[in-house]
Amino acid sequence: MLQEAVDIQQNAVSELVEQVRQKHEITFRAPTGSGKTRMMADFMNRVLMECPDVIFLVSTLSKGNLAEQNYNVFRHCADKNIYPQLNPYLISSESADEERLFIPEGFNVYVLPRDLYKDKSKLKDEGALKNFLSYMTDNHFANGCNKTLYLIKDECHQATRNLDDIAPSYFTKIINFSATPNLRRGQMPDVEISDEAAVDAKLIKSIQWGDEHDTVETAICKFEEIRQKYVELLGVNPCLIIQISNKEKAEHEWSVIENILNKPEHQHLKWMSIVDKKDKCATNDTAQKLKDLNRWKDYAKGNASTIDIIVFKMVISEGWDIPRACMLYQVRDTKSRQLDEQVIGRVRRNPRLSDFEILSPEAQKLAMTAWIWGVKPIERQSFKQRVLHDNNHESKPLRNQNPNFQTIVTPGSIFDLYARLQHCHNSIQNQCYTYAKTPQKWFEFCERLEK
Repeated sequence: MLQEAVDIQQNAVSELVEQVRQKHEITFRAPTGSGKTRMMADFMNRVLMECPDVIFLVSTLSKGNLAEQNYNVFRHCADKNIYPQLNPYLISSESADEERLFIPEGFNVYVLPRDLYKDKSKLKDEGALKNFLSYMTDNHFANGCNKTLYLIKDECHQATRNLDDIAPSYFTKIINFSATPNLRRGQMPDVEISDEAAVDAKLIKSIQWGDEHDTVETAICKFEEIRQKYVELLGVNPCLIIQISNKEKAEHEWSVIENILNKPEHQHLKWMSIVDKKDKCATNDTAQKLKDLNRWKDYAKGNASTIDIIVFKMVISEGWDIPRACMLYQVRDTKSRQLDEQVIGRVRRNPRLSDFEILSPEAQKLAMTAWIWGVKPIERQSFKQRVLHDNNHESKPLRNQNPNFQTIVTPGSIFDLYARLQHCHNSIQNQCYTYAKTPQKWFEFCERLEK
């Protein structure tokens, strides 16, 4: 790995540790593909070196086996003595017998799939998690462990209402991690790796945007152009991922794509689709005798996988990392800029990050390019540069920031303004609801969306 990549990650973790010393809740923002999970492991290892009595609960999404992926990274880092302080445990439904779900003591990192702690679950309704947290935090005279609990919310832009309800009673610190933190919930990044900095450090790819009038077949032909170069220069089988609509348009969109793939000039390409109601996998790769979806998804991730094209609805937004994916074509319009950024992140990982420095200049350029046909995010500055708050996070009147900001006497229709706001980038929507503490401020903001 390039020293620039190592430095930017380590500096971010150092800043994160410093912020935790000063604040109860902090937010860390880093783009998808920049090594967020490894930085999380480094952070926990540093805290445990200073404070061995800390216990971490890492809450993460249940979908896409993300919790298991995080656990495997933590376990690998501990076993290889990279971060030796970590002693992780994965809380899973398999830990339950017919009567209760058991969480053992003796570990210092507990990975919790978020959906295990929800209404009508054993972990919540039978009080298993609360009992465990109480036992961990009770003092020795109450026969407890007298530990300090930190809560890490991975993919914090997703709501965790049930955990939030009990957090004040048990957790000394809360650390939010996400590529797209939710400003509307107050997740203002305290520490951030910007997209530009991550690209400069070769952590993630730069984007080459396709023309908005290009068809799916244009993307497939472009994929054919670079496919062999990818294999020859990088030793990686590349992948094009295509996102289609989630509901009524999906069947038609998939049929159009399937007809293109069945053309004689494209029949050699191997594809898999996850587009039916039960998210089952269909494929033309008959050489693979895989029976269930999870095994197909694991196979599709590997650099040696023969799957050239993956067609999906929503399953690839978080929790399914495919470093060999280098192209994205979005057929659907998600209406969610946050979701768009998550999906775009799937094709921005550096497929040769660990040994990037040994590649030829031509190979490095290829490895650092992502081709995307979709909704362009706004020009990304750091979140700190874009929000409408001062350092104390107190709202400033917009007119104080812009000398040309004049009062609008007759406001527009609330329905028109709302429609315009919904078509803005998700970060603009977040800024609106962070700034607008009153209806008047909401009108003030929405009347000036262009500004």
